Amino acid sequence: MLYRFIDWSRRCALRLPATLPTSCALCSIPGTSALCAPCRGQFFSRRPPRCTQCAYPLTHGEHARSFCGNCLRTPRAFDATIVAGDYSAPIDHLVLALKFGNQLALAPLFAQLIVDALLRERAFAMPTIMAAVPLGEKRLAERGFNQALEIARPLSKAIAIPLLPQLIQRSRETAMQSSLPPDARHHNMRDAFTLAPQAADLVRGQHIAIVDDVLTK
Repeated sequence: MLYRFIDWSRRCALRLPATLPTSCALCSIPGTSALCAPCRGQFFSRRPPRCTQCAYPLTHGEHARSFCGNCLRTPRAFDATIVAGDYSAPIDHLVLALKFGNQLALAPLFAQLIVDALLRERAFAMPTIMAAVPLGEKRLAERGFNQALEIARPLSKAIAIPLLPQLIQRSRETAMQSSLPPDARHHNMRDAFTLAPQAADLVRGQHIAIVDDVLTK
């Protein structure tokens, strides 16, 4: 089992694209990777204990267990969550640069950060297929790309899992999550997605990874 994990981690490193920005995306120091070593160490190496199911940081009293109080009280429709980092400065600026600044070269960086997080979770059950959260037609036309799909593409190649871009479809347009208060966000996304027609047989018995750029608690 250990050999299989090491072999998988090597394949991850080899499969990730090498064509990343030539300066650090956070401090702009010239280099050969999207993040310089100091920024990676400062903002991505120190990972707080997280809930296995929702990835929310655990409180001091929850450190002894694997699940947060919310996940223990409320059944979830998913098994586990892997995150690259918390949506706070300066990491949020990277997300905004990809999402609204058309800096698509950051997508492989986020894929790499997710792979790094996966490698730290040795007990994580690897999915068998992958999908990305789709954008509505209007927002896709305005932006020109789906940032979740742009992250999922290099991630799929890195961990050798098939990506099915059309597996999830939007059933209706929604307001931007960032424009809503926290208590309205769940209602905004309710019944907003559906499985692609005739995809039931395709997903039956599969362990599915769903990729998005921002996870709202």
